[in-house]
Amino acid sequence: MADLPKTTEDVKALVEEHKLRFIRLWFTDILGQLKSFSINAQELDDAFEGGMGFDGSSITGFNAIEESDMIAMPDPTTFALLPWRPGEQGVARMFADVQTPERTPYEGDPRHVLRRALERAKGMGFDTFNVGPELEYFLFKDKNGTEVLDEGGYFDLTTLDAGSDVRRETVLALEQLGIHVEYSHHEVGPSQHEVDMRYSDALKMADDCMTYRITVKEYAMKYGWHATFMPKPLFGENGSGMHTHMSLFKDGKNAFFDENDPYFLSDIGKAFIAGQLRHAREMSSIFAQWVNSYKRLVPGYEAPVYVAWSRRNRSALVRVPLYHPGKEQATRMELRCPDPACNPYLTFAVLLQAGLEGIEHGYELPEPMEKNLYHLAPDDRKRLGIEQLPETLGEAIELTADSELVLRTLGEHMFNRYVEIKRQEWEDYRVQVTQWELDRYLPVL
Repeated sequence: MADLPKTTEDVKALVEEHKLRFIRLWFTDILGQLKSFSINAQELDDAFEGGMGFDGSSITGFNAIEESDMIAMPDPTTFALLPWRPGEQGVARMFADVQTPERTPYEGDPRHVLRRALERAKGMGFDTFNVGPELEYFLFKDKNGTEVLDEGGYFDLTTLDAGSDVRRETVLALEQLGIHVEYSHHEVGPSQHEVDMRYSDALKMADDCMTYRITVKEYAMKYGWHATFMPKPLFGENGSGMHTHMSLFKDGKNAFFDENDPYFLSDIGKAFIAGQLRHAREMSSIFAQWVNSYKRLVPGYEAPVYVAWSRRNRSALVRVPLYHPGKEQATRMELRCPDPACNPYLTFAVLLQAGLEGIEHGYELPEPMEKNLYHLAPDDRKRLGIEQLPETLGEAIELTADSELVLRTLGEHMFNRYVEIKRQEWEDYRVQVTQWELDRYLPVL
């Protein structure tokens, strides 16, 4: 795997060594769409010293045209050669932090939102917030439809898995980009895949998620195919999730582990999980941010919808993987509801803030639910106090609009823009007349 540069001098040496002509600066808009512009390698000194100016008025969620001047400050630790670009006169990229002309962090930059959440964790004595997301995706024959490449199922390794070669190339490319891959396999749905990155601290992992998504798409395109992280592209099949493993470390030790607890969970770990459960509904529009996300979050397709936790039961929102002796550092929680089309910076930020809220205020963790929640009658769930995630983006965004936690996490500027954009998306969808309605009603009404 590639050695990652640490300083501006490291970057300049690599640019010289590889005779690079162009460096792309990457950042995301409020919705997690990757944005980029290229600078000439000769501009590197200026870029590191004072950043590169750009017009932010056309970036979703950024400032309006009368206050649109932005500065992109490259982060040298994120420098990497793009493996899908030519070897001769190749191209590299760095993630950038967006700043105002006054050199202060821009409040509409998702990377800054995550940095702020991490600062809160540090202020509470935690060194590291580790995140390990599992992003699933589909490969289709082209971008114009959902024609699958295979009828394979979970872990299939036969000619059914038509994407195994492109998946292998994708893994090799990710490793060249400094991303450690632990697993890759065919997923449950036809033509559905998963490549699992090894856990890392949250800021690097959010950057890695953005890199992962574009790498998957680039290598699919090499084969003439289309890769999509759309949460639910196929009716009647599993959707694509982003199960997210999380843990906090203090003084180099896992703050979630307690050898004397029956669940091997510390009070910190329990309170963190309790925070995620208590705030899950109001955070839903962040980790499941599209109209289509709620077509995945329905009972019966492995995606969890009931707000509970468990050790083995995958129908619960949170799973705590079983402890193996000697693996104290691996003690963690797994949140199963996010999808891979979210903005990872905002998602990790709001999940961390919810967990820290639980720790700070001493939230009590309810008893685990080890029974299949899909099989419980609605009255039984109500009696047990088990809530359900929102059923639509419309419901989710109104819960977010009333959330003091999400407001504090995003900051006022981004919070207001996010709510406005998502309300409009729901309204645009709500007034559509769909083929389902025409097929069902036109002949009989």
